[in-house]
Amino acid sequence: MKSNPNRFWWTVFALGWAFDFLFWEKAAGINIGLYVGLCLVAGIILLRTDGHHPKRNSLWLIPMIAFFAVITFVRREPMTIFLSIVLIIFLMGLFAISFLGGRWPAYSLLDYLNGFLRLIGSMIARPLGFSSEVKKELTESGGGKASQIWPVVRGILIALPIVAIFAALLSSADLVFSQRLEEFIELFNLEDLPEYIFRLVYILVFAFAIAGVYLHAALQSGDEKLVGEDKPVVPAFLGFTESAIVLGSVAALFTAFVIVQFQYFFGGQTNIQIDGYTYSEYARRGFGELITVAFFSLLLILSASGITRRETDTQRRGFSGLGIGIVGLVLVMLVSAFQRLVLYETAYGFTRLRAYTHVFMLWLALLLVAVVALEILHHERTFALAAVLTSLGFVISLGIMNVDSFIVRQNINRGVQGESFDVSYLADLSSDAVPVLAAAYQSQPLPVAVKEGVGAALACYAANQSRDDDPLPWQSYHLSQAKATQILNSLEKELKPYQIDDEDWNFSVITPSGEEYYCYSFWD
Repeated sequence: MKSNPNRFWWTVFALGWAFDFLFWEKAAGINIGLYVGLCLVAGIILLRTDGHHPKRNSLWLIPMIAFFAVITFVRREPMTIFLSIVLIIFLMGLFAISFLGGRWPAYSLLDYLNGFLRLIGSMIARPLGFSSEVKKELTESGGGKASQIWPVVRGILIALPIVAIFAALLSSADLVFSQRLEEFIELFNLEDLPEYIFRLVYILVFAFAIAGVYLHAALQSGDEKLVGEDKPVVPAFLGFTESAIVLGSVAALFTAFVIVQFQYFFGGQTNIQIDGYTYSEYARRGFGELITVAFFSLLLILSASGITRRETDTQRRGFSGLGIGIVGLVLVMLVSAFQRLVLYETAYGFTRLRAYTHVFMLWLALLLVAVVALEILHHERTFALAAVLTSLGFVISLGIMNVDSFIVRQNINRGVQGESFDVSYLADLSSDAVPVLAAAYQSQPLPVAVKEGVGAALACYAANQSRDDDPLPWQSYHLSQAKATQILNSLEKELKPYQIDDEDWNFSVITPSGEEYYCYSFWD
């Protein structure tokens, strides 16, 4: 980058401006994928031009980033989009900190923490150091005069917000000055000057941060030495006996709990009624606690593995056996938690939170199994990779299953079987739900009440769409939304019998048989 610093600065400034152009007052859509692609392409070209080539392992991160960028374009469900964006940022940061070294599969948790802290430090300080080095080299080589434009540009950029603040204060102090200032601004059609100044400032801040990321990738991403690779950061200090007592006690407690649980595993509703519990009470009592127990059991095994001295083969086998026993018991608890959730869904239907929890439990169980396998193989340091892959798998699963369409299918099936059918909840989902609703409304032989409920949900979506008068800019174009719009337009005639009531705060739909449903849900 030192070979052509002007190109470097203009590139990062262009990326800062592109962020403003793609996202300022615009909903998420194709803009996320476009911006991610711009940052990756620009960064790789800049680095390769300067002689910095990525390692092959680092390149494996690019298709992962691309996948989650595509998910933000084809799915509208909020949690799926949020987690995809989080993972895009995480993976792009990981790409930057391992660009030259490519050893991210061998990172421990401390390597991730250390790498991202150093990256944040580079985003704050490295552009300033780079600018000073370039200026010094230009001065030593006699090229200082060519760079005189940059002090002028920096001076103007620094002066603009300062002058704007003083102008605002002086305008408040003197009405005549305020009037003259307004007339001056009107001459240049600058009534939105404060907004422009704000946007310019955050463009520069964003460009500054991107410059820090690129410089870190070029100068600090070699990762030749990893934290604790030669020797552990915290030497093992706990004896095997103490650790065995702790793990054995926990295993005994878990065994007692599992024995009690077995009477419920195969009795289902019958056993619950005998004990005086309803579905709701049985599912809610302890479900969250069981997930918490599984999570803290994972932390306990990892912590004990890191601090326990295992000096003989017998001790190593004993520790592994205790770990396997605890994980096995926790897996049984997860089965219990899973069954509780199924019972709750059987009684009350499917929601987003319940769908998330279903998928999360499966991936948590896989992570627990992976921890035991790594302990047996003496690859404890690889836990960080297992945790990252598990997190990726969880979000990938949400994206592939299409959470909102899954909820619609399950709840329609419940309605067909005569169970309660929450139309308002379905009407409050994202546009991902529209294709499944439309398919059910048009093709499936549904009971009249269910068919009208599905039609009511579609009418709510159509009404919401008609209330949005302003067309979305192309930056916010979204495949899910476009597909839903096309489907709703094709159903316009069929949905005419459904009447929309949007007076005052009420927003509901009345079916042809006179049933009224709200177009929003009061709960999740």
